[in-house]
Amino acid sequence: MLPADFQKGLKEARELLHSHRFAQALQAYERLTRQNPTVAVLWFEYGNAAAGARAFDLADQAWSKAVAHAPGNAELIGLIGHQYQGLRLPEKARACFAQAAVADPRGINPRISLAVLQEKNHLLAEARATVGQCLAIDPRDDQARYFQAVLDRRENQLELAEQRLRDLVASQPRHPFVRYAARYELAQVLDRTDRFDEAMRLLGEAKDIVRTLTDTDLLCRAYDKDADGARRFTRSQPADILSKWAGFFPEVKREAIPRLAFLGGHPRSGTTLVEQILDAHTGIAALDEPTAFQDVLQPAFFKSGELSSPRLNSLRQMYVQTLRHELGPTAEGKLLVDKNPSPTARLPVWLRVFPELKVIIALRDPRDVVLSCYFQNIPLNATNVNFLSLERLAKHYADLMDIWLAVREWSGFAWLETRYEDTVADMEREGRRVTEFLGLTWHEEQARFYEKSSKKQLYSPTYQDVTRPVYSRSVARWRAYERHLAPILPALENYCRIFGYATV
Repeated sequence: MLPADFQKGLKEARELLHSHRFAQALQAYERLTRQNPTVAVLWFEYGNAAAGARAFDLADQAWSKAVAHAPGNAELIGLIGHQYQGLRLPEKARACFAQAAVADPRGINPRISLAVLQEKNHLLAEARATVGQCLAIDPRDDQARYFQAVLDRRENQLELAEQRLRDLVASQPRHPFVRYAARYELAQVLDRTDRFDEAMRLLGEAKDIVRTLTDTDLLCRAYDKDADGARRFTRSQPADILSKWAGFFPEVKREAIPRLAFLGGHPRSGTTLVEQILDAHTGIAALDEPTAFQDVLQPAFFKSGELSSPRLNSLRQMYVQTLRHELGPTAEGKLLVDKNPSPTARLPVWLRVFPELKVIIALRDPRDVVLSCYFQNIPLNATNVNFLSLERLAKHYADLMDIWLAVREWSGFAWLETRYEDTVADMEREGRRVTEFLGLTWHEEQARFYEKSSKKQLYSPTYQDVTRPVYSRSVARWRAYERHLAPILPALENYCRIFGYATV
């Protein structure tokens, strides 16, 4: 039994950690680990506090001590693996999941976590072997059966994937994720085999299941309040707002940072394809949806209304340091490209902090965008809740693209629109145009971008699509679903016209 004063200190430390007061939590856990240096869970939570404070080396040291003090605790080691995964350190995450699997010879969860990482890194044979271990432990395990079918589909064994998924759905799996994910996956197979009506039916079932798992109305209300505020603010600004902001933060007061570009647009508009084409250039380091803006810069920006030059410089350095942590030393001297569709709605913040920012906006037929988003099985939050219905998706598209249409009228910044259909039609010509906009010349390796993409982990939900040469199947895909999209086509018509897509 731990002393009462220690238990009180632990309770206070956990309250600080859970309320994201990481600096204070670090001090509390430092005291606790001095008092009880062999308690593994203390080191685990200490590492979590350090990670929250962006003290990544300290987090790594703390988690290593947690593992050293509890080498047989599979659950704890698995949790540390997920922490590494969240920090985009897949090698360390895989090592933890592998150790957790050894610690628990009949453990399904660490093996499934390992298989997921292997699949995301395109190590399909290794993932298949790991799933095989799960099925050997329990042939009826929901997660293992689902992931076996995912690998079938990845390997283009569509008939086998379909049969396994139908069997899985019919068995009424108890695992909540598998109940809806199997339907999403089966819809993908049906889409690829031109059974469009049944694909939409399965998607509807999947989304109905998701709605039972959380208060989606609450999420929608939170999203609507935030989106409406962002739209009103952006539309209220005069066309010369950037020159006014620059007067408060002139170039002579800006501390040097690496050259920087933002690649945005609505999700499923081809941003990942453009990013991978750019990342294949030897002078560019493109990041796939890094967390630096949303998790670090944006919260810090809104903590205070003070936007003096010293504070803006501090925000800039904080953001760049976070990117550098993810990229490592190989990005030194390169132009940094932050590919992040959702933060397109925060372009005013980007341009307030980075007046020299170059902005690339990916466009795609709005009807294809909405349809493709509807097919995505992604974690639910106040933004992605819009993906549960076509009507909400049309609204989300309007919310985000209205902000871009307002911002592109502002004078004083460099921007470029690039269309997905143009990239598909002539990848090198459009890739060259985007590359030259960034002040660089086309590099021959960019034509083979998929070779590099197939050797690294991507974080976009569409990570599988950019590991092969450009293909045209997704152009005008919406026409096969026109009957299902009919109720929302009027809401998208104006955007089709503005961006040059035929509406007849």
